[in-house]
Order: sequence, then C-alpha cells, then structure tokens
Amino acid sequence: MAQSQPITEKQKEKAAKIHAKVLTIDTHADVPINMMKDGFDVAARHDFDQDGSQIDFPRMKEGGMDGMFFAVYMGQGRRTPEATAEAKEKALAIFDKIHKAVAANPDVAGIATTPKDAYELQKQGKRSVFFGMENGWPVGNDLANLKLYYDLGLRYITLSHSANNDICDSSTDPDGPEYNGLSPFGEKVVQEMNRLGIMVDISHVSDSTFYDVMKLTKAPAIASHSSCRALCNHPRNMTDDMIRVLAKNGGVIQINFVPSFVKEPSQQQELSMKAIRLKMRQVDLSDADKKALYQEMKDMRAKYAGDMPTVAEGVDHIEHVIKLVGVDHVGIGMDMDGGGQLVGCQDVSDIGNITAELVRRGYSEKDIEKIWGGNVMRVLAAAEKVAQSF
Repeated sequence: MAQSQPITEKQKEKAAKIHAKVLTIDTHADVPINMMKDGFDVAARHDFDQDGSQIDFPRMKEGGMDGMFFAVYMGQGRRTPEATAEAKEKALAIFDKIHKAVAANPDVAGIATTPKDAYELQKQGKRSVFFGMENGWPVGNDLANLKLYYDLGLRYITLSHSANNDICDSSTDPDGPEYNGLSPFGEKVVQEMNRLGIMVDISHVSDSTFYDVMKLTKAPAIASHSSCRALCNHPRNMTDDMIRVLAKNGGVIQINFVPSFVKEPSQQQELSMKAIRLKMRQVDLSDADKKALYQEMKDMRAKYAGDMPTVAEGVDHIEHVIKLVGVDHVGIGMDMDGGGQLVGCQDVSDIGNITAELVRRGYSEKDIEKIWGGNVMRVLAAAEKVAQSF
C-alpha cells in the first residue's frame, strides 16, 4: 500500500523530466459530455472550481497530457428500434462535434487513430484526440455500423454501460444477467471489431461477459477505465483472476480514478454523489441548474472530504496490477468529467502528481513510459496487426 515517506526535491525534478518526455495517454475522458452542452469550448481554459469541468486543451497542455480517448458516451436507454436509431444519431453528432473542435484548433490538437499518430503529434507539441465509444448501444443490430464508426476514427468500444444491451450483460444491470455473457450478436460484434482493428473494451461488462470475450477475441483487449476489486470491492472493478487472464491475452487494465472504484465509500456518500452525477450528465441543463449542481457537488465533496481517495491510493491500484502480472499490463483511464477525481489530481492539469508518486515509489522511466502510454499503444498496434491478418 501507499508508503509514508514524502517525495524529495530530487525525486520531483526527476519526475518532471520523465513526465515531459514520455507519451502520456489517458484512455477514458468524458469531456464530450461538456462539449455537447451549449457554450462549452474545449479550446478555452476552464476552472474546476467555477464549473466542475476537468478537461480542455489548455489544461491538457499544462498537465503534460499528450493524448486522450474522448468518449462517445451513450447512457443505455430503451432497446426499441426507434430509441436505438436515435442513439446512433446522437453518437454521430458527438463524433462530428469532436472532429470540428479539433479541426478548429489545428495548432493545438490532431485526431489520432494509430500509435504513430500519437508519437508524431507529441513531437509537434500537439494533443492527440483518439475516439472511444462508451456503450455499444449505437451499434444497434447492424454490424455495418462498426465500419461506419471505425472510419470516423473509433478505436475502442466499451461493449456495454450500466445496463445490459443487445451485445452483452453489464456488471451493474439491476435486473441481473440476460445472456450470462455475450449474446450471439455480441460474439459477431467482437469478431468484427477484431477484423476492423477496434480494441474490445471490457470495462462495464459482467464477469461472465469478460470471460466470453477472452475466449473469443483474437486481439488483446483493454479495460479502458477499471480498477482492482482486491483493493475496492466494486462490480466495475476486475478480480485478480480477471487481471491475470487479461494479461495472458496481452491486454491492459487502465486504472480508473472514480473515488468509489479506488476506495470503498460510505453508503450515504455513494448514493449522494451518484444522484448528483446522474443529474450533471443531462445535456439540457440551464446555466442556473448547472451552477446549482456544481455548488451541490462542491458541498458534497467538502462534507465527505475525509473519504476522498488520494493519488497514492490511486497508484496503489497500479502497483497491485504490477505485482500481480508485471508492468506491461497496466495503464491509466481516469474517467475525468465522468466522476474521476483524487485528492492531488483534481483535473487534467494535475496529472504530473501521478508520475511523481510513481517516481517516489522507485519506478523507472521505462516503467512509467509503459504505464502512461506504451502499454495501450502496444495493444492498439496489436489490434491493427490482427486486423491486417484477416
């Protein structure tokens, strides 16, 4: 667990040099939730204390965040043909919004679809914007949609969200399992993702879905934003056995910094925060509503400040994976703008503190390079290679 020795000035200097040098990639950023709201400009600097937002291009640069997978997120709705068609339209609107934001800021950011793109943009001092899709619901029942999204830049799909869909069972559906894993259609989805070169993301899926994916996928998989169940008993986190199986598959678990996935909260705190987070995800909030919700969130954080996990406790999850399966199978998917926050890592400008904590614990530049970006870029390259073999 977290050590108690404070970081030295020498270690701080070393960490700053490493952080500036290595490719830093976060695999799950919910900033599109804000981008879809009127008046939010991802190219302008925002203030967490003012509006609760955690990601924009200026703060990515300040924090030394080279690239993020922007999540095309769709909360699971009714599984009717009409609702599914609407989900597809909404997903396409999010792709369009992200593409336009990047195109409007060519000196600041670029769209990335390959590891080569990310390293090239890093050399140019620009931010990489990758695409991930959180919830396969917009795939509908049509495999052709996968190619449509791939051509728009999509490079992973989180198969489900907080409820079951036509692809698979979710880890948190209140009604329990529907297929006991992947549906027959879901099996075809995984195979088509392999064929195209889209990484299969098993965050949010049920344990049985995870094992079904592992038996089926020809490419390494990712958990884009999940933590360790051994340290925090939450169904969204992965068991040690799942992490071992994922490592054997060549995949990577990207540690999530949502407080209740890092450290078990009191029941009252979890219920209170969950209610606020759900309200904040609405896109039709008025300015007065937003202001009231941010204040409510701040008050709630102040009330439960002693329960908030720290950067050290977040790094405990990274270290747990390293001790279990080695440094090649862990990364970072903070889930910022979707609830991810630690004491010492309030927004994306603070991510140097994660590197500092890794240095304090004795991790080398080579280790930190793998954790921050190398591992997930390896998996993306492997997915591309598998696609070329079809």
